[in-house]
Amino acid sequence: MIGTAMMMALAAPMPLAAQAMRQPAPQLAPPRADLPAVGALVDSYVAEKRTPGIAVAVGHDNAPPLLLAKGRIGLAPDSAAATPDTLWRVYSMTKPITGIAAMILVEEGKLRLDQPISDFFPAYKSMKVLTDPDNSLASRPAAREITVRHLLTHTAGLGYNIITKGPLLKEYERLGIIPASLNRQTEAQGKAVRPKSLREFAERTATLPLIADPGTKWSYSIGLDVLGAVIEAAAGMPFERFVQTRIFDPLGMKSSFFQVPASEATRLADNGAWVGENLVPLDPGATSVFLDPPSFPYGGAGLVMSARDYDRFLAMLQNYGTLDGKRVLKPETARLAMSNLLPAGVTYTRIDAATGGSAGPNTGFGAGGSVLLQDVPGGPGAGTYGWGGAAGTIAFVDAKKRVRAAGMVNYFPAEKWPLRNDIIKALYGDLKR
Repeated sequence: MIGTAMMMALAAPMPLAAQAMRQPAPQLAPPRADLPAVGALVDSYVAEKRTPGIAVAVGHDNAPPLLLAKGRIGLAPDSAAATPDTLWRVYSMTKPITGIAAMILVEEGKLRLDQPISDFFPAYKSMKVLTDPDNSLASRPAAREITVRHLLTHTAGLGYNIITKGPLLKEYERLGIIPASLNRQTEAQGKAVRPKSLREFAERTATLPLIADPGTKWSYSIGLDVLGAVIEAAAGMPFERFVQTRIFDPLGMKSSFFQVPASEATRLADNGAWVGENLVPLDPGATSVFLDPPSFPYGGAGLVMSARDYDRFLAMLQNYGTLDGKRVLKPETARLAMSNLLPAGVTYTRIDAATGGSAGPNTGFGAGGSVLLQDVPGGPGAGTYGWGGAAGTIAFVDAKKRVRAAGMVNYFPAEKWPLRNDIIKALYGDLKR
């Protein structure tokens, strides 16, 4: 979610950050005897000043999750301690939740994977494809229509303001096709031009040309945001209410918000940005843009969640749709969601780590998240499903080996530290021992 506006916001380090990072590191807790490498990893990220605070949730088999937290939720030395219930901006880790919401409707017959989305938004019936993307908006008719599958798997031919370049990017910016929030300063500009509802967002997007024919190319996109509008139309209720009533409420996820209530503001972590070796404030929790109502709920990057909550979502998937006796999906639907849903002939192209892209050989794409197609020796098993967020978060579920993990930090750029790889290495190393 880093664009020109963010770079302007990061022009100079702020004294508060430098002061905070000079504070003595908190005392380390003894490593956990059951998962010592994971415990040591959590401790080290704070001790080495990679982040003010961190929370990690790890689950294995049917045992209660291991919930670890260290450090502070803010850059100031008197910030509250991080806990498993601290709220973090998960950005693109919203995408798997939107994907699973769509799969609920697929299970109920209200959506079909290969259903054209023009059934809900007729403007998508006759899309165009760019013929000279570097230089103009010249276009030709698309070879086929966009389907639900295409939105789920980033194969719809849609762009993204963090990926797209040239004239199409300028049109995305002009029409406010920027479904994400950074801080109040940049939001004041974005909200002025952004659509005011999911329906309007989907309809504006339909007026723009595609970067490729639907179903022919994997390209990171606003597909999951458009899918939120499709879910809203198919379900006959607001997208955020559908997610709340069909996923969050049944799973007891009480710390997941598109808008953080004022009463929960003290739990919201600061988001920072690394400028050289200085971590500077970007969106302080006490005055965060996530305390304000968004233009509409962003299905691709809009949620704030706790490590405990995201673990419950992953635990449901690990158990193929059920948690604590509450069923969100049938087992066959959960397996389908975590399988490779890419159209025939399309391969998943790994992207920059800042976007949430996952590592690993032979990877496909499922319902809003990547899927490993083969075992990684000493690591995740085939079928491991998950995604990351632009502010450094990561989550995955390995149903084959019955293990899951969610890691929460908040800073840009996500790839400043290799948290995603570090968690995988520590967790599977512990399991092997």
